Amino acid sequence: MTRTGVVFRPQSPPEDLRAVVEAVDASGVDELWLWEDCFLEGGLTAAAAALAWSSRVHVAVGLLPVPLRNPAIAAMEIATLARMFPGRFVVALGHGVQDWMGQVGARVDSPVTLLREHTAAVAALLRGETVTVSGRYVHLDAVALDWPPAEPPRLLVGARGPRTVALAGEVADGVLLDSVTDPDVVRRARSVVGPDAEVAVYTQVGPDDGRDVRAWVAELADAGADTVVLQGTDDHPDPRPLLARM
Repeated sequence: MTRTGVVFRPQSPPEDLRAVVEAVDASGVDELWLWEDCFLEGGLTAAAAALAWSSRVHVAVGLLPVPLRNPAIAAMEIATLARMFPGRFVVALGHGVQDWMGQVGARVDSPVTLLREHTAAVAALLRGETVTVSGRYVHLDAVALDWPPAEPPRLLVGARGPRTVALAGEVADGVLLDSVTDPDVVRRARSVVGPDAEVAVYTQVGPDDGRDVRAWVAELADAGADTVVLQGTDDHPDPRPLLARM
């Protein structure tokens, strides 16, 4: 069965998060997704609070820009939340917006290479492996987590272009597709990552678009989506009105 979710967009102030978490936790929606956009709210800090304030809903961060974190630090943070809230945490890693990465001095010449190296290292660390790697961007010397999760959380790669979608199928549990408006985008991604990988989809829903949300979710599911996540618009970021439409 396809999972459903909504996004708490960081255009809302962080002090609004708790009320949203409680509303989603009391609903029938499966997942609450959080962004980490520069320079708004931290994804992992928001996820920790959301997990603590809820009892049922899965909390996901989509996505964490990999240029901003050493993979060992990323794995430590993810493992901590996965152990404290087993089975309820999901993470997507991604390039980040390149202009923002440039603003903080973290832009690289090959974002795909960085994403490949970073994701592979984080995944291995979360599996409890000792990792030694000397890549173009990632350098780890016999690094292992003292507290790896008993069951690693779902680890996705955020992707738009075909190269990154293919990378998601190679080094992660699946792919997170952004701003999907056409089911064919889902079909193409599914054909690339294969039948066993996770395909999660962000799709925007406005308050006045007249769309039958349940029918749209079903259409995306038929195209191959495992998780359909609804997000509000820039002018209406609060996801709570979407709960009644799902």
